[in-house]
Amino acid sequence: MAAQKAAVAQQAEPKASRVIQGLVQALPGLLAAAVVQTDSGNTLAQHSATDQLNPATAAAYNAEVVRQKQKAMAALQLSGETIDDILISLSTQLHLIKLSADGRQFIYLVANARDTNLGLAREALRHSMEELE
Repeated sequence: MAAQKAAVAQQAEPKASRVIQGLVQALPGLLAAAVVQTDSGNTLAQHSATDQLNPATAAAYNAEVVRQKQKAMAALQLSGETIDDILISLSTQLHLIKLSADGRQFIYLVANARDTNLGLAREALRHSMEELE
């Protein structure tokens, strides 16, 4: 069953893999997760509980979302501000992006909107980012 398989990238960075496994354990409604390099969109580790979500494909697009938001903040001269997280709410899914302090990588997760507490998901992401940094 796809929902029971952790599809972690074979060449994944060990620390990134541990972070992904921690998210899988912390969030029962987790559908997908990835640790991603912001500049390239490359995935360092990933997990998907469903064949319908490919974290590596989503990572490249989400890296572009992050880069564009960083450019917008620079254009608006929002000095001193940093992106904490980015939330995209879909009808049945929550997509969360949590950036590292230096903005060079992020953790991306997709969770079931009905079964996932947003506050708990954000806390799990915060804790996971601390482990990654």
